[in-house]
Amino acid sequence: MFWLEDWIKQLPMLPLQQLEDNFKLTQFSDWPNAAGLNLLKKYIPNTITDIPEFVCQSELVATDKYYEQIIYEQGVIPTRPNGWHDFFNGLIWLQFPKTKRLLNKLHIVDINRCGVSPRTLRRNNLTHFDECGVVITYQASTLNEELIAALKSHQWYRVFVENRQKWGKELNSFMFGHANLEMLLQPFIGLTGKWLALEVEPGFELQPYQQQLLEVDEKLVSIIENHNLFSQKKPLSPLPLLGIPKVWDANAEPRFYENTDYFRPKPKTLK
Repeated sequence: MFWLEDWIKQLPMLPLQQLEDNFKLTQFSDWPNAAGLNLLKKYIPNTITDIPEFVCQSELVATDKYYEQIIYEQGVIPTRPNGWHDFFNGLIWLQFPKTKRLLNKLHIVDINRCGVSPRTLRRNNLTHFDECGVVITYQASTLNEELIAALKSHQWYRVFVENRQKWGKELNSFMFGHANLEMLLQPFIGLTGKWLALEVEPGFELQPYQQQLLEVDEKLVSIIENHNLFSQKKPLSPLPLLGIPKVWDANAEPRFYENTDYFRPKPKTLK
């Protein structure tokens, strides 16, 4: 498969364009597998030195160890070749290494305590965020705090249409879930992620993208650890991914948000 054609085709989508700008992925004429992911470390700040090596899964000695155990115990990331899922997982490691390290450690804590199967509530939540997580950053202000609350209550039109001018400025989105990125290659109505919000300082959007990533990574670790986030029931809220401004061209039209099968109202609490 000539991977580059599929990659270039979807570059207008904001999350994929961010990856291209950050890692210059079109330099690869063939799949950037484990070796390619290791080469991409040259694009991350020199202060980040503890990202595990990416290793082709076929090169690893056969073991009955679980994926997270291999990462933790061997210090390598098993990577299947010629596939989007593991490729995007690798790019998330390169962007948010401290958070990925923490998620891995929390998996191991629960595995050591409860075994690999069945998964604990926390491990289910960790996996959900790892696959489908979206981080929304907002600059502190009364209006922005109200918009984050509106997002949680499914006031999609208010957040995405009436306040569209704030996106890319006071409000920004970062894809953490690698399954999200894979599905955005073939977007479909119904595509949904799970989000959490982080408060940032004014001028955050003016910083270089790599500096933004460093700050988000630090803040994610803090909120996960200090609030024991993933031990809670339903710690994340749903987000129609194609509604985020600049993620999909069709959402430039306000009527796009009239599809209530996709942009669903908040369910009423059952008494």
